[in-house]
Amino acid sequence: MKHTVLRIALMAFTLGYTIPASTQEVLPEVTVRATNYKYLKSVGGKEVAQPVQVLQRTAAEYDVKKSEYYEDDYESYFVSFFIPEGQILAAYDKNGKLIRTAEKYENVKLPSAVTNAVAGRFPNWKISKDVYRVTYYDEKGSDKKYKLLLENGNKRVKVKVNDAGEFF
Repeated sequence: MKHTVLRIALMAFTLGYTIPASTQEVLPEVTVRATNYKYLKSVGGKEVAQPVQVLQRTAAEYDVKKSEYYEDDYESYFVSFFIPEGQILAAYDKNGKLIRTAEKYENVKLPSAVTNAVAGRFPNWKISKDVYRVTYYDEKGSDKKYKLLLENGNKRVKVKVNDAGEFF
Protein backbone atom coordinates (compact mmCIF):
# COMPACT_ATOMS: atom_id res chain seq x y z
CA MET A 1 0.00 0.00 0.00
CA LYS A 2 2.79 2.39 0.89
CA HIS A 3 4.50 1.72 -2.45
CA THR A 4 1.28 2.42 -4.40
CA VAL A 5 0.77 5.79 -2.70
CA LEU A 6 4.43 6.64 -3.28
CA ARG A 7 4.17 5.69 -6.98
CA ILE A 8 1.05 7.79 -7.45
CA ALA A 9 2.69 10.79 -5.76
CA LEU A 10 5.82 10.36 -7.89
CA MET A 11 3.74 10.15 -11.08
CA ALA A 12 1.76 13.28 -10.17
CA PHE A 13 4.99 15.12 -9.38
CA THR A 14 6.55 14.04 -12.71
CA LEU A 15 3.45 14.97 -14.72
CA GLY A 16 3.29 18.32 -12.96
CA TYR A 17 6.69 19.23 -14.37
CA THR A 18 6.57 17.60 -17.80
CA ILE A 19 3.13 18.74 -19.02
CA PRO A 20 3.76 22.50 -18.56
CA ALA A 21 7.22 22.13 -20.09
CA SER A 22 5.81 20.57 -23.23
CA THR A 23 3.19 23.31 -23.68
CA GLN A 24 5.48 26.32 -23.27
CA GLU A 25 5.82 28.60 -26.26
CA VAL A 26 9.06 30.30 -27.11
CA LEU A 27 8.46 34.02 -27.53
CA PRO A 28 10.39 36.03 -30.09
CA GLU A 29 13.23 38.20 -28.83
CA VAL A 30 12.19 41.81 -28.23
CA THR A 31 14.60 44.73 -28.22
CA VAL A 32 13.52 47.85 -26.36
CA ARG A 33 15.02 51.05 -27.76
CA ALA A 34 14.88 54.41 -25.98
CA THR A 35 14.66 56.89 -28.82
CA ASN A 36 15.23 60.16 -26.99
CA TYR A 37 16.50 58.97 -23.61
CA LYS A 38 18.95 61.88 -23.38
CA TYR A 39 16.07 64.36 -23.45
CA LEU A 40 14.04 62.48 -20.83
CA LYS A 41 17.05 62.14 -18.56
CA SER A 42 17.81 65.86 -18.83
CA VAL A 43 14.31 67.23 -18.25
CA GLY A 44 13.07 64.57 -15.85
CA GLY A 45 13.42 64.45 -12.11
CA LYS A 46 11.97 62.96 -8.97
CA GLU A 47 9.40 65.68 -8.46
CA VAL A 48 8.35 66.65 -11.98
CA ALA A 49 4.58 67.15 -12.06
CA GLN A 50 2.56 64.32 -13.65
CA PRO A 51 1.09 66.37 -16.56
CA VAL A 52 4.60 67.59 -17.42
CA GLN A 53 5.94 64.03 -17.44
CA VAL A 54 3.14 62.85 -19.71
CA LEU A 55 3.73 65.59 -22.28
CA GLN A 56 7.52 65.18 -22.18
CA ARG A 57 7.22 61.42 -22.67
CA THR A 58 4.87 62.04 -25.62
CA ALA A 59 7.43 64.35 -27.23
CA ALA A 60 10.24 61.86 -26.60
CA GLU A 61 8.29 58.94 -28.10
CA TYR A 62 7.06 60.85 -31.16
CA ASP A 63 8.30 59.31 -34.42
CA VAL A 64 8.66 62.06 -36.99
CA LYS A 65 9.31 59.49 -39.73
CA LYS A 66 5.78 58.14 -39.33
CA SER A 67 4.25 61.61 -39.68
CA GLU A 68 2.17 62.31 -42.77
CA TYR A 69 4.33 65.41 -43.33
CA TYR A 70 7.67 63.58 -43.31
CA GLU A 71 9.86 63.92 -46.39
CA ASP A 72 13.54 63.05 -46.78
CA ASP A 73 14.25 66.52 -48.24
CA TYR A 74 13.87 68.46 -44.98
CA GLU A 75 16.61 68.67 -42.36
CA SER A 76 14.37 69.43 -39.36
CA TYR A 77 10.76 69.31 -38.26
CA PHE A 78 8.87 71.37 -35.69
CA VAL A 79 6.03 69.69 -33.81
CA SER A 80 3.77 71.17 -31.12
CA PHE A 81 2.28 69.17 -28.25
CA PHE A 82 -0.53 70.57 -26.07
CA ILE A 83 -2.35 69.69 -22.86
CA PRO A 84 -4.45 72.03 -20.71
CA GLU A 85 -1.53 72.59 -18.31
CA GLY A 86 1.10 73.36 -20.95
CA GLN A 87 2.74 72.96 -24.30
CA ILE A 88 5.96 71.87 -25.97
CA LEU A 89 7.41 73.09 -29.24
CA ALA A 90 9.87 70.38 -30.25
CA ALA A 91 12.43 70.32 -33.06
CA TYR A 92 13.49 66.97 -34.53
CA ASP A 93 16.19 66.23 -37.08
CA LYS A 94 15.37 64.17 -40.18
CA ASN A 95 16.32 60.96 -38.32
CA GLY A 96 13.78 61.62 -35.55
CA LYS A 97 16.25 62.77 -32.90
CA LEU A 98 14.89 65.44 -30.56
CA ILE A 99 17.32 68.36 -30.88
CA ARG A 100 15.61 71.11 -28.88
CA THR A 101 12.42 72.08 -27.08
CA ALA A 102 10.72 75.13 -25.69
CA GLU A 103 8.22 74.22 -22.97
CA LYS A 104 5.76 76.17 -20.87
CA TYR A 105 3.46 74.87 -18.14
CA GLU A 106 1.12 76.82 -15.87
CA ASN A 107 0.02 76.09 -12.31
CA VAL A 108 1.60 72.66 -11.97
CA LYS A 109 2.71 71.05 -8.73
CA LEU A 110 6.01 72.58 -7.61
CA PRO A 111 9.00 70.57 -6.39
CA SER A 112 9.67 70.69 -2.66
CA ALA A 113 12.98 72.53 -3.24
CA VAL A 114 11.04 75.43 -4.79
CA THR A 115 8.28 75.55 -2.18
CA ASN A 116 10.79 75.29 0.68
CA ALA A 117 12.93 78.09 -0.78
CA VAL A 118 9.90 80.37 -1.17
CA ALA A 119 8.63 79.57 2.33
CA GLY A 120 12.06 80.28 3.81
CA ARG A 121 12.59 83.59 2.03
CA PHE A 122 8.96 84.78 1.98
CA PRO A 123 7.22 83.53 5.13
CA ASN A 124 3.45 84.18 5.26
CA TRP A 125 3.30 84.61 1.47
CA LYS A 126 1.36 82.23 -0.74
CA ILE A 127 2.09 81.21 -4.32
CA SER A 128 -0.92 82.32 -6.34
CA LYS A 129 0.39 81.53 -9.82
CA ASP A 130 3.33 79.63 -11.27
CA VAL A 131 4.80 79.25 -14.73
CA TYR A 132 7.33 76.47 -15.35
CA ARG A 133 9.60 76.95 -18.36
CA VAL A 134 11.97 74.36 -19.74
CA THR A 135 14.39 74.78 -22.61
CA TYR A 136 16.32 71.81 -23.89
CA TYR A 137 19.21 71.70 -26.33
CA ASP A 138 20.76 68.40 -27.31
CA GLU A 139 24.31 69.80 -26.90
CA LYS A 140 23.71 71.77 -23.66
CA GLY A 141 21.03 69.87 -21.77
CA SER A 142 18.06 71.54 -20.09
CA ASP A 143 17.37 74.76 -18.22
CA LYS A 144 14.40 74.74 -15.83
CA LYS A 145 12.93 77.92 -14.35
CA TYR A 146 9.86 78.79 -12.32
CA LYS A 147 8.26 82.23 -12.45
CA LEU A 148 6.08 82.66 -9.38
CA LEU A 149 3.54 85.26 -8.34
CA LEU A 150 3.45 85.57 -4.55
CA GLU A 151 0.70 87.28 -2.57
CA ASN A 152 0.45 88.47 1.01
CA GLY A 153 -2.80 90.32 1.60
CA ASN A 154 -2.94 93.00 -1.09
CA LYS A 155 0.82 92.86 -1.73
CA ARG A 156 2.18 91.02 -4.75
CA VAL A 157 5.70 90.13 -5.81
CA LYS A 158 7.09 88.16 -8.76
CA VAL A 159 10.12 85.93 -8.26
CA LYS A 160 12.16 83.55 -10.40
CA VAL A 161 13.55 80.29 -9.04
CA ASN A 162 15.36 77.39 -10.65
CA ASP A 163 14.42 73.77 -9.97
CA ALA A 164 16.99 73.57 -7.14
CA GLY A 165 15.26 76.41 -5.26
CA GLU A 166 17.85 79.10 -6.05
CA PHE A 167 16.52 82.61 -6.68
CA PHE A 168 17.89 84.66 -9.57
